[in-house]
Amino acid sequence: MGARGSLARQLLVWQLVVVTCLLCAVGVLAVVQAGNNFRTTEGRRALSVAESVAAQGVVGDLENGPFELNAPAATARSFSGVDFVVIAGADRYVLASPDPGQVRTPLDIGESTVLSGRSWVGELDGSIVAHVPVLDEKGGKVVRMVAVGSKTPGFFAGVLDSPDNALRVLGVALVIGVSGSLLLARRVKNQTLGLEPHEITALVENREALLHGIKEGVVGLDPQHRITLANDQARELLALPEDAVGRSVEELDLNERIRDLLTGRATGADQIVLRKGKVLTLNRMPIDVRGAVVTLRDRTDLMTLRDELDASRHATDTLRAQAHEFSNRLHTISGLLELGEYEEVRGYVSRISSAQGEWRAEVGSRIGDPAVAALLIAKASLAAERGAGLRMAPDSELDRVEDGLSTDLVTVLGNLVDNALDALGGERGWIEVGVWQEEDEVRVEVRDSGPGVAPEIAEEVFEHGFTTKAAAHGQRGLGLALIRQACVRRGGSVEVHNSGGAVFTARLPR
Repeated sequence: MGARGSLARQLLVWQLVVVTCLLCAVGVLAVVQAGNNFRTTEGRRALSVAESVAAQGVVGDLENGPFELNAPAATARSFSGVDFVVIAGADRYVLASPDPGQVRTPLDIGESTVLSGRSWVGELDGSIVAHVPVLDEKGGKVVRMVAVGSKTPGFFAGVLDSPDNALRVLGVALVIGVSGSLLLARRVKNQTLGLEPHEITALVENREALLHGIKEGVVGLDPQHRITLANDQARELLALPEDAVGRSVEELDLNERIRDLLTGRATGADQIVLRKGKVLTLNRMPIDVRGAVVTLRDRTDLMTLRDELDASRHATDTLRAQAHEFSNRLHTISGLLELGEYEEVRGYVSRISSAQGEWRAEVGSRIGDPAVAALLIAKASLAAERGAGLRMAPDSELDRVEDGLSTDLVTVLGNLVDNALDALGGERGWIEVGVWQEEDEVRVEVRDSGPGVAPEIAEEVFEHGFTTKAAAHGQRGLGLALIRQACVRRGGSVEVHNSGGAVFTARLPR
């Protein structure tokens, strides 16, 4: 068969071994059953012959010696086909036997009940023997006994007696076994794509090494959206339980967006999802009718860098807004100087300096963290450019905080202020920012004079991908999701309600 036929050959050999063992077991069972049937049949026949001999008057006549008893014993043995007919006296000494050497020797009766006057059938010295007592005329005393028996055949005597039947059965069984083995080997060969056992083992080992050695998460799904495999990285990224394999995606504790992407209800390349404080990029690839494979990558660090880039972009926008504002003011001052309105110039500059100084002084006196204070000062210019006023809640107060919390506060405040500016839609309005430092957390509150948030979507607005704005370019709906992620990662929360406009409240534990 060659190397490619080794699997079929192995299966054939093992199937033949199984068939041979089965045939041996059946043969043993048949021999045992035949032996039992022989004992029953021969026991009855021996008992019948012994009773027939014992019923003859010549056997019971005490005057008759061995010579007179040999004749009926030999006749009965000849006609019945039994192996021996023995007549013995009450003292167990043999009076007549087909073996002359047995005459006048004790007859072995084993556990026979013949001396007590009862017939007995059993096995003695490899023969099936029947003992029948011969009673006196009064019927109360045993005067002689008749022993009739046939030798038990050997273990395979029944098979040797009918070799044709045995060979026929063995031949049919062998043909069936070989045919079944060949069909089974071919079917297994097709199902294993022609691979040999060592090749299948190597593939499985390589797959395990590959799945658990890469840094990307890999999740396999069947057509019913049950997880068929999940490597270590996928279990860690998605926080899957130990018994995740075999369970449906709907049964697992995953948010709706992840379930939609895993099941294919939502599609797209490099989809961003949030899970347990991590930002993941997810791709799903269907595999015909066998299900799908989903790959996951941890993009938390990249998203952190993107946040820092967004902060830089916001700073650039703020500087641009300030430059635009300063340009307008310089043009105004230049025009007043050309008109010779020197007193008006002095008053204009005084009013500008006073307004900017008041805001800086208010922020500086209430906010002790430099990064948060710088953000609020910069956002004031951006709000002014869009025609909105930025103010602080009267009782706001924040000391300098650790770097990690400071970064999260900048992310939360920056996105909430930007979200409020978008909610105003370029119309004149106001935004109020409140920051309070409590014993074990920092509370941030941003309210605006916009239209507010509909109560039925108060929770949905924090999901990634949700937006009420037209997504002309780039991804929308990530800002509020990042806010919730920053809060949840620290064990805090964020919520929204309406009070003359939208009021967002974020809590960040220290």
